Amino acid sequence: MPSSAETPSEDARVARTRADVARAALEVLRSDGFDELSHARVADRAGYSKTTLYTHWPSRLDLLRLALDALGQLPHHEPTGDLRADLVAELRTFRGHMADLRLDRVLCGLSDEAGTQTPRLRDRITAEAQRGLRAVLAQRYSGVRLDAALSMLTGVVAGPSLMLGALPDDAALTAAVDLLLGMGEDTVR
Repeated sequence: MPSSAETPSEDARVARTRADVARAALEVLRSDGFDELSHARVADRAGYSKTTLYTHWPSRLDLLRLALDALGQLPHHEPTGDLRADLVAELRTFRGHMADLRLDRVLCGLSDEAGTQTPRLRDRITAEAQRGLRAVLAQRYSGVRLDAALSMLTGVVAGPSLMLGALPDDAALTAAVDLLLGMGEDTVR
């Protein structure tokens, strides 16, 4: 059993290893995508052995969770009080997260994984990605209407990304917000 003098340095070493591996996992996720998030790639990037990673984070989903921990909360648009402008700005932010973190690939990869961790990770990613839109939409909608509006707007970004491999431009984002808010063609061009 280690003496109390050895415990703090050991704890610091474990914390440093965790931080290094978390940073490396996030770098791999951002640069190479979920498909390339492997123990070998993260170990190489972090400067640790695969054995160390497998010992502490035995599955690829453990590495993904670690990367998400390193990421923390996603930045979101700061609401201005202008519902339309805030929704468009938050959709742009969401589109940026899809591109930067390759969330489409992460979500597709999670659908291929089996296990009890998968739904929790998917829900965590989705909730964080939708957090800003949910807050802005809650100014106008609640309950099932809020859920529907949230699905409609996130679908404008996620749908083309997942199905077509492309992200929508600003005009498509603005048109989606206008449709949701009931602004017809004669109101907004």
